[in-house]
Amino acid sequence: MAIATGTKAPDFTLKSKNEEGLADVALSDNFGKSSTVLLFFPFAFSSVCQDELCSIRDSLADYEGLSAQVYGISVDSPFSQEAFAQANDGFKFPLLSDFNKDVSTAYDVLFEDLFGFKGVSKRSAFVIDKKGTVVYSESSDDPKQLPDFEAIKAALA
Repeated sequence: MAIATGTKAPDFTLKSKNEEGLADVALSDNFGKSSTVLLFFPFAFSSVCQDELCSIRDSLADYEGLSAQVYGISVDSPFSQEAFAQANDGFKFPLLSDFNKDVSTAYDVLFEDLFGFKGVSKRSAFVIDKKGTVVYSESSDDPKQLPDFEAIKAALA
């Protein structure tokens, strides 16, 4: 079961890749500044993940208007994630590589086995407030089920 609301969000530093190169992104950099939306997704280049991230890309102004930083997280390499973003006209928010599966494990959103693949992130969403507390938690064992975007936005309001 994914970490619950009211829990202190496990901090992390993950790699992101863009045209400038690899960069470290730490969750705690947002504490005191903005809320954070974490969107864990199973696979770069899969159709459902593409639909999810393109939906966020197309409504990113809504999240920015709610003072939220959005991150997409998967166990794909940062290089695969960069290619995935480029293939989709850029997502305009960082994709973070949990290649070592530490963050998916900390948030308890790791499939033991998905279609024969071991250790893939479940489709999950978390909203973390400026103090670092989880105020919204959603995780699905069905990789085709998209997060409840309206509930995520309501948690940010």
